[in-house]
Amino acid sequence: MCEDDHSGDQSGDRSGAQIGDHGIGRRALFVTGAAAALTLGSVSFPSEAADAADASETRTVRGTLPTGSPDFVYLPVEVPDGVREIKVAYTYEKPPVPAGTAGNALDIGVFDQRGTELGGKGFRGWSGGARTEFFIRADDATPGYIPGPVKEGTWHIALGPYTVAPQGLPYEVTITLTYGEPGAAVKPVYPSSRAKGRGRAWYRGDCHLHSWYSDGRRTPAEIAALARAAGLDFINTSDHNTHSSHAHWASEAGDDLLILLGEEVTTRNGHVVALGTDPGTFVDWRYRARDNRFGKYARRIREAGGLVVPAHPHATCVGCNWKFGFGEADAVEVWNGPFGPDDEVSLADWDSMLVASVREGRGGRDWIPAMGNSDAHRDPDPVGTPQTVVLADDLTREAIQEGIRAGRSYVAESQKVSLSFSVTGPKGEHAGIGGRLKVDRDDPVTVTLEASGVPRCTVRFVTDQGVLFTSAVLPVSGGGVVEWRTTAQYAAYVRAEVRHEAAVGPLPGALAAFTNPIFLGRV
Repeated sequence: MCEDDHSGDQSGDRSGAQIGDHGIGRRALFVTGAAAALTLGSVSFPSEAADAADASETRTVRGTLPTGSPDFVYLPVEVPDGVREIKVAYTYEKPPVPAGTAGNALDIGVFDQRGTELGGKGFRGWSGGARTEFFIRADDATPGYIPGPVKEGTWHIALGPYTVAPQGLPYEVTITLTYGEPGAAVKPVYPSSRAKGRGRAWYRGDCHLHSWYSDGRRTPAEIAALARAAGLDFINTSDHNTHSSHAHWASEAGDDLLILLGEEVTTRNGHVVALGTDPGTFVDWRYRARDNRFGKYARRIREAGGLVVPAHPHATCVGCNWKFGFGEADAVEVWNGPFGPDDEVSLADWDSMLVASVREGRGGRDWIPAMGNSDAHRDPDPVGTPQTVVLADDLTREAIQEGIRAGRSYVAESQKVSLSFSVTGPKGEHAGIGGRLKVDRDDPVTVTLEASGVPRCTVRFVTDQGVLFTSAVLPVSGGGVVEWRTTAQYAAYVRAEVRHEAAVGPLPGALAAFTNPIFLGRV
C-alpha cells in the first residue's frame, strides 16, 4: 500500500529516531465497507527511560501514501509506563497538481490505549488539517485534544488522507515521549443548560460555530462576544470531530447567553451538527454512507440529548455533500453562512421534502424543519449570519431543542430582521409557524406576514404548488404587512420567503429571511 521507514541518527541523551523497516508484512488492512483502515508497523520506546525524570525520547516515521489510500491510516505507538506527555508533529509534501486535480491533504488525530474501535472509547483528539503538532498530558492538551494521563499501552496516531495527489503523499511523523510524574488532572466545568430567559418568547441562536478547538481561529471568549453583539440568545458549539472545547465554555455563558454543547460530525460523505448533546459527548465520524452505520451514531446523538441536523447538504467542498439521506434528521440546515447558490439548492430540496410529506399522506406530521446557521470560522466570518429564531417556552436546552424540532422557527439574515407569520380561518381559527390550521378544504383562510428590517425586499408565499404570491417591493423603511387569501384545497401548506431585490433578470434575490411552513386542512 505504501512505502515507509523509520530512520535517523541517535542524538542527545534520551532522543533520537528509531531505525528499522516496517514493511507490508507487518501491516494489517481492515476494510469496513467503504471506509477502510490501514494499520502500520508499531513504533516502540524503551521503558528504562522512565528512570530519568523529564527525559524524552523521539521517533520519526516516514512514508508515502498512494492514491486510493484508505480513509484512515493508524500508526501504533507502544507507550511504556511512566510517560508524562506525548507530543506528535507531522509534515507532508504538497506537490503541484494540474488544474481540477485534488492535491495532498492529510488530517491527524490520536487514540489512546483503549483502542481505535468505532464508538470512540479510545478517542483523545483530532485536529484534522488545522495543526501540524499536538501534545497531551494529564493537566493540559493542545486545543482539539483531551487532557488526561498518558497511560501505558498501544496508542494509535490516526492519519486521514483526505485527498491524495497523483504523485502520492509523502509524510513524516515525529513522536516524542517525555517521562516523569504526571501533572494534576483538571476536573472539567461545563456551562449551565439554562439561562435567564423571558418565558415563552422568540429566541435567536446560531448553532454552527467553530473555535480554535478545531479549524476555527477564534477563542470561546471571542465567539461569545460576537454572539452577544449579534443579538443572539443561544449558540451551539460544533467543532469538527472533537468535543474538546466542551470544558472551555462555562466562563462565557451567562444569564443573557445560553451555550449548548455539540460537535460537527465530519464524515467523508457529509457533515451533521450534533446540537445540544450532554457535556463530554463524542460522536464518531469514521464511516461512509455505504457502511450503513450513520443510524447508529444518529441514535448516539439523541441518546446524549442532542438533535441530528445535517449541515450544508449541497455544499461543494470535498466530502461536504450530504449522502446519508434525511430519515434520521431532526432538522436540516438549509442556509449556511452568506446566502449562495448551494443554499438555493438546499432550500429547493427541502421544499421538495415538504411536498413529499403531503403527497405521501402524512398530512405534514412527519416533515423536517429547516434552520440556518453561520458556520463562522474566523475573521471576517460574521457570527449570527444567518440566525435561527425559535419560539420556545424558556431559554433552556430542552425548550430550545423542542422549538427547533417542532419547526416553530424562522431564519433571519441578522438581528435587524423580525417576522410574524400566521394563518387565520373563517371563524377566527389561528395557526403560527410550524403549526396546523384545521379548516375544511374550501374554507377561505388569510395568510399574513409582518416584517421589519427588510428594506426594499419582496415577500413570496410558497406552497406545495410552488410560489403562488409575490408582493410588491417593501418600502425603504424596511417594514410592512403582506396578506394573501387561499384555501387548504389550493395550498396544503404555506411558508414565507423574504428576498432582496434581484440583481439581474427574473431570478429571485438572495434570502433575507424565510419561515418554516404552516399546514392547512384537517389531518
